[in-house]
Amino acid sequence: MTEQKMNVESFNLDHTKVKAPYVRLAGVVEGENGDIIRKYDLRFCQPNKEHMEMPSIHSLEHMMAEFSRNHSDKIVDISPMGCQTGYYLSLVNHDDYEDVLNILEKTLHDVLVATEVPACNEVQCGWAASHSLEGAKELAKKMLAKRNEWTEVFA
Repeated sequence: MTEQKMNVESFNLDHTKVKAPYVRLAGVVEGENGDIIRKYDLRFCQPNKEHMEMPSIHSLEHMMAEFSRNHSDKIVDISPMGCQTGYYLSLVNHDDYEDVLNILEKTLHDVLVATEVPACNEVQCGWAASHSLEGAKELAKKMLAKRNEWTEVFA
């Protein structure tokens, strides 16, 4: 039986065959004016085997969203996955995969030396009570420890 192709790229990915952590180009979209958006799957945890806790995900999202822009003006968005296993990173007019890896590495190093979570207050955040600086640092440390595996997507 052939499975129906889904509209969402990640729904067509066999999550039983991937090996986290990895950084994978997940989609390319060309805009009406020729701009190219590339979306990357930044997988921190092995799907269906482990996941990240919400306060840690939330804090790491704030930190990566803020700190990544210190390393590139091509960042469009960094968003957590609902499955709690990673993030999506979108960039505009940037097609250098090695540079994406370097941006992520620098950003995660920034997380390790941070003393607070940016915008972690009721004025700037919709759920300011749900944060963990230490949890975010632990996620960054774990991801960086396997830096040499980021380009290996499948087991």
